[in-house]
Amino acid sequence: MVPEAIAGIAGYRRLALGSVGSTNDEAFAQARRGDQGMLWVTATSQSTGRARRGRNWVSEPGNLYASLLLIDPAPMPQLATLPLVTALAVFRALKQVVSGSGNTIAIKWPNDILLNGAKINGILLESQSSIEGKTVVVVGCGINCQSHPEEALYPTTSLADAGVDVMSDQVFAGLAEEMAKMLTLWDRGRAFTAIREQWIDAAAGIGEPVTVNLADGRLEGLFEDIDADGCLRLRLADGDTKRISAGDLFFSNGSGNN
Repeated sequence: MVPEAIAGIAGYRRLALGSVGSTNDEAFAQARRGDQGMLWVTATSQSTGRARRGRNWVSEPGNLYASLLLIDPAPMPQLATLPLVTALAVFRALKQVVSGSGNTIAIKWPNDILLNGAKINGILLESQSSIEGKTVVVVGCGINCQSHPEEALYPTTSLADAGVDVMSDQVFAGLAEEMAKMLTLWDRGRAFTAIREQWIDAAAGIGEPVTVNLADGRLEGLFEDIDADGCLRLRLADGDTKRISAGDLFFSNGSGNN
């Protein structure tokens, strides 16, 4: 199949596929074939979809599975903030979809979107170096449109569960538009401050007690905010502030937890 231009979004194209192993893998394959990026790869279902930390991503038909191929989108230090850029784009796209429906929507650090307190999406960013020495980044986005997994680290939901009847292609159209806008605003990482402000406005749990599970333990404290690098600032009981770059966040009030 040949990628097609996405109407109204200059420079971006879409390769729409049927069932695949992983849209992220398909995007990397396009890069190896010489694609220069700004390419969305979508699929009707995935057989080997994956989430953060090597977890599986359930990929039933009817949901959105989309991966954006980017070539050298920013210097390496600034790439750490790209997951939050992506989260903001997904949040903005879904906010439009659920507008007027009475449902609540928020971002849970670092890049989960909560619909009525339950997780509705998955974001996985992966990178490789090309033979030309360029950084190949794939931004994987899964959104539960018609169904959601029953067994997960957090409670999950779908747009259908929330009474919002929308097809995955409609959700993709909004996602592609918002991602293009947020990448432009981000400006290769030079303007993360503008992203950070919007992200904080949309975030759940700021100023509240939380628990963060780390690879080597867990911490409890108050979720202060995120810093200029997108790291969570956690105020501990002794008054010290811990800067956390990666972890699983749980709200102490039970919202968004399993």
